[in-house]
Order: sequence, then structure tokens, then C-alpha cells
Amino acid sequence: MRSADAHRAPSFASVAGLVLLGAVLSGCAAMQQPLKALQQAVTPAASEPAASAAAAAPAPAPVAAPVVAETLVSPAVQRAYDEARKAMRAGRPADAERGLRALVKSNPELGGPHANLGLLLRQAGRLPEAVAELEAAVHANPQQAVYFNQLGIAYRQQGEFAKAREAYERAIDLDPAYASPLLNLGILHDLYLGEGPRALALYDRYLALSPGGDAQVAKWVADLKNRKPPPVAVSRKEQP
Repeated sequence: MRSADAHRAPSFASVAGLVLLGAVLSGCAAMQQPLKALQQAVTPAASEPAASAAAAAPAPAPVAAPVVAETLVSPAVQRAYDEARKAMRAGRPADAERGLRALVKSNPELGGPHANLGLLLRQAGRLPEAVAELEAAVHANPQQAVYFNQLGIAYRQQGEFAKAREAYERAIDLDPAYASPLLNLGILHDLYLGEGPRALALYDRYLALSPGGDAQVAKWVADLKNRKPPPVAVSRKEQP
């Protein structure tokens, strides 16, 4: 059985596993710095249960999407981000949320803090709030494929399959070489929309982008190819 969503990197078992990526930027403290660390901070939540009682397969680790530049930030904003990152690494999600909320309030134009806050909220099961923050992230930076992929996961968790499909498709349009939304969209069509042929095509595209292949997804492809179509309903005419 497919795991509900794929992620950019191996998943973790707790909020503490939501490690924010990106190193401290060098440069003069008086100068503004790129938002590199915040952009690279979108990281996966823990694996979700499968869509049935069967054990879920581990989520693969597809190729990450490239970082898209947003804007410049001050050293103070960078330090605030670093503090939130430290809190997440230390397993202090409440402190991390407090820091990220301060950032989105003071710098609402930056997509990175919204995206990371959305991931924290999604991990905590606060889906409406998570969706709102991820929507704010894609509004702030509509060229960031990673944000759309994460938004698609949140929509799927809320049962908003049409919106999830649109978000994944937007991520693919922005970066056709980004494997995660291809796999996520394939799973959506396979498990939730009942569109096997479309899922098969998406799995094939994902595998073409996966260095060294992916045995689990290759098995899903084989299962789909061997799956028998549902019986065709026979029309019956009533006798007078």
C-alpha cells in the first residue's frame, strides 16, 4: 500500500525531526543577506499512515527542488530564523512556533517562515492553520515549487483532492525535474481519485527522475499494470 505522500527527504518520527536546513550566512552584519536559509528550510513531516489498515510503505526520498530566490533579509531576521531552527533541532516545537510566528508577523512578505510554520502546524494536526500558512507561502513566492508540493500534501490531508491536484501540478509546472510532486500526484490519482492509468504515467515519470531507481514504486507500477479493470455493468431491459 502506498504511503499517503512522498517527501523531499527521509521522514522523521517526531516534530524534533523537522530539522530546518541551511547554514548561517556569512557577510558583514551591517549588510542585508539573502533569505537562503529560510528558503531551504522546507522539510518533511513524519510519514503518514497508509490509506488502509495495511502497513504503510516508507516514503521514498525524491530529488529536491532547487531553491528560488525571494528577497533580502536583515541580519536580525536571519538570527531570528536561526533561533527557530535551533528550537526545532532541540525538540522545542512551541518555541519554534513562537519564533516563526514573530517572523511572519514582522516579515509577512517572506515565504520561508510561512512555509515552515505551516509544516509545524501540519505535523501537530492543525490542518486549517497549516493550510493558511502554506497558502501564504505560495502567495509570497509563487515560483517556489517546494511550497506548492507541501501545500498539496496539506490539502490532501484535509480531503481537498482537487486542490491537492492543482498544487502538485503547479509544482510540476514550475520544476518538471522535481520528483516529489510527481510521486505525490501519482499516489493521489492511484489511491484517492481511482485513476490508474494517470497514476501509472506519473509513477513512470517519477522513476525516470530517481537515481538508482525506487524498488517500492517499481512494485506499485507492476501492481497497477497487473490490476484487473472493474467489471463492466451490463444493461438490463425490464420486461413489460
